[in-house]
Amino acid sequence: MSKVTIDTSTSRATPTPVPGKRMTVPSLRGRKADGITQEPIVMLTAYTMRMAQLLDPHCDMLLVGDSLGQVIYGLPSTIPVSLEMMCAHGAAVVRGSWHALVAVDMPFGSYEGSPGQAFESASRVMKETGCAAVKLEGGEAMAETIAFLSKRGVPVIGHVGLTPQAVNMLGGYGARGRETAEAKKILADAKAVDQAGAFCMVVEGVLEEIASQVTASVAAPVIGIGASPQCDGQVLVTEDMLGLFERTPRFVKRYDDLAARIGEAAAAYAAEVRSRSFPTADQTYPPKGRPKGA
Repeated sequence: MSKVTIDTSTSRATPTPVPGKRMTVPSLRGRKADGITQEPIVMLTAYTMRMAQLLDPHCDMLLVGDSLGQVIYGLPSTIPVSLEMMCAHGAAVVRGSWHALVAVDMPFGSYEGSPGQAFESASRVMKETGCAAVKLEGGEAMAETIAFLSKRGVPVIGHVGLTPQAVNMLGGYGARGRETAEAKKILADAKAVDQAGAFCMVVEGVLEEIASQVTASVAAPVIGIGASPQCDGQVLVTEDMLGLFERTPRFVKRYDDLAARIGEAAAAYAAEVRSRSFPTADQTYPPKGRPKGA
């Protein structure tokens, strides 16, 4: 087999190849056997090539979430996000990754109308991005669509509990399952998604007891976010985890405070520009024949 060498010196956007095989749907689905996942699945969101490069070695899955509407575009919710946005960012993340399975969210309005509409949208996403799976929100109401996609070669990640695309119906982003009827519905939704053929599912913003019950009740791996440590894996919005926003949800642990560090770096740069101490000879090009710094 010939070795391919990519020149990374001329473009920031050219990722350096890393030997190894990309994670697959069967390998991740197989993490859960007889109801037990020995090695939890690690998932983070990614929306850009460079972030994908940085996260890829550490993650089993990278999710191009429709949360990019708020994180990247400053939109008030995920509802205005378009299929074009998802395809553009999905393609960038695929280009920047070598190891993790990349999944792309189906945005609001691109799949709810019918299984046929969902297949048309999903096939476009997979063709234009090169991703390995799509994610869609909804439980029993989406079971037929999940089955339709799965039977036609589209791997699907389900999403139950707090479903952000339904924020107007839910009345906000509060934890779900506090009422008995709603708790029963979340469990029924998870079972319906599982039986329809989703290879894994996200359970978001539910009481811990419900998340644990869902995890024990379905064959597919359950990825928790604001759920339970008993889930088969975890996902967070990377920018929340890195401390890039002033406000983060209760279920987020900040592993860094990049907002403060970026602010400090920008302040140092601004001070040097205003004092004319940047750029120095090290950052400028001397005339031909004159040594740098002379």
